[in-house]
Amino acid sequence: MPNEPLVELTDVAFSYGARPILSGIRMRIPRGKVVAIMGGSGCGKTTILRLIGGQLKATSGTVRVEGQDVSALTYADLYRLRRRMGMLFQFGAMFTDLSVFENVAFPLREHTKLPESVIHDLVLLKLQAVGLRGAAHLRPAELSGGMARRVALARAISLDPMLIMYDEPFTGLDPISLGVIANLIRRLNDALGATSILVTHDVEASLGIVDYVYIAAGGQIVAEGTPDAIRASQDPFVHQFVNGEADGPVGFHYPGSTLAADLGLEGRS
Repeated sequence: MPNEPLVELTDVAFSYGARPILSGIRMRIPRGKVVAIMGGSGCGKTTILRLIGGQLKATSGTVRVEGQDVSALTYADLYRLRRRMGMLFQFGAMFTDLSVFENVAFPLREHTKLPESVIHDLVLLKLQAVGLRGAAHLRPAELSGGMARRVALARAISLDPMLIMYDEPFTGLDPISLGVIANLIRRLNDALGATSILVTHDVEASLGIVDYVYIAAGGQIVAEGTPDAIRASQDPFVHQFVNGEADGPVGFHYPGSTLAADLGLEGRS
């Protein structure tokens, strides 16, 4: 159905043993859009990606991709679904002993039976799309951080996925590389007719390219809306997060007993 979201999470909870990570997560990711999941470190953003990709199973609730309940799929069906997903890992996850060309060719050789001549042309086209066709012969150690992230992006789109997931794609990049990667994410999503999910805490880069934003905190979705709505929000947490303010609902100290109690000074006059 054309109006059905590509990805939908309904009342999703997830725990590692007795330690809760996510609770009551509800999200709808429309087809063809770029959606950001934003929030501070440790709020459960990457866990949401792993649930969508089937690496983890929800403790309760439902995760659906293209109408399919991910946790109910057989291994073979999950493997087929993953072939239609692309993933850009936080630090690229390049095969260090393989050239740029071989890194991008790897998914094509793993998941298709295409002849080498076709794989050769497809790899060069993907590298051309990220501006690195001339670097096909280089090794990952010879690349800058921004170049390595662009090669990882070429690999993520090598199979023309319907869904592309990005785990902190802007981490560790200089301002120019960050701008290049952000523009590539938007441009490639539109060119491929794909759907993209960005997990990030980079406010400015994300709000400039996405269609919709979910903000997570404490394992829950605490706000959502268009980039303009998020920027204009007067919610104390959203305002603090978007503006990077030190004072607000999110404190500097991790919750615990008082320092005086830990030092054995409470009750002393």
